[in-house]
Amino acid sequence: MKESLTALDYIRLNFSAESSATVNIALALMMFGVALDIKPHHFNTLLQNPRQLLAGVLSQAVVMPAVTFLLVTALGNNITVGVALGMILVAACPGGNISNFITSLAKGNVALAVSLTAISTMIAVIMTPFNFTFWGNLYAQSSSLVRPLSLDWRTLLKSVSLILGAPMLIGMLCSIYLPKVAQVLLKPFRILSLVFFIALVVIAFTQNFDIFINHIGYVFVVVLLQNTLALLTGYGMGSVFGLSLQNRRTLSIETGIHNSGLGLALLFNPAVFPTDLPLGGMAIIAGWWSIWHILSGTAIAFYWSRKKVIAP
Repeated sequence: MKESLTALDYIRLNFSAESSATVNIALALMMFGVALDIKPHHFNTLLQNPRQLLAGVLSQAVVMPAVTFLLVTALGNNITVGVALGMILVAACPGGNISNFITSLAKGNVALAVSLTAISTMIAVIMTPFNFTFWGNLYAQSSSLVRPLSLDWRTLLKSVSLILGAPMLIGMLCSIYLPKVAQVLLKPFRILSLVFFIALVVIAFTQNFDIFINHIGYVFVVVLLQNTLALLTGYGMGSVFGLSLQNRRTLSIETGIHNSGLGLALLFNPAVFPTDLPLGGMAIIAGWWSIWHILSGTAIAFYWSRKKVIAP
């Protein structure tokens, strides 16, 4: 069994250079769509409520990566190096924009969710490379999977900036200076870009169906553990900071929903991860996260939507 799991890291996924470029474009379009709804008042809202800001940023960018490191360390030989680094990579990614929709379903604080998504995405330009490099090196300093990032941190920073930073900046400028255009583009742009990206994930799994089926039970359990811890981490941080029930729900969802698509885009970017490296475990974890967090988020939102909540 262990040999079979170790082999997972060395599987060469069927994903062409054209597919990689398409993933990058789809993710950039999603980030542009997210930014169309970012307004200056979102930042003012958080600055006026520093506890919410601190709790949200710490939960997503600091505590979640640390908790993931503790999880992969505790799992020990039950996971492979590639799977562990895939979990760390997902934890290093910012919150996903679908969290805003799920927050609304869960009767959470949508304004806070949008604000935290904006903040986490902006600081991800720095925090994603830092968290993956720091915790990845700490977990497996001798692993060839970490070597390219530890030696080429600026390349990862550049890739994240191009995929996240540039489209987000353009979207924010459009939102501020062309608000009517942004309002017209917002809904269709988000829907189309999200559908486009989900289709790419499905295609990626279809092209590697046999690989996925052979390891689905293992991958399912690992992602389930990490996602559950993520949801609990967000809720717990909200409790530690004395936030309302509505805001605790929001932090739970914001921390439990990750932009794992960014992880996939980076994994399939040969400038960041050379194609001769064994990235199978990392890619399957990030890919299944892209599907699972939507299912788990929707399920918890449905449960919370049936419970009364007192607004902050």
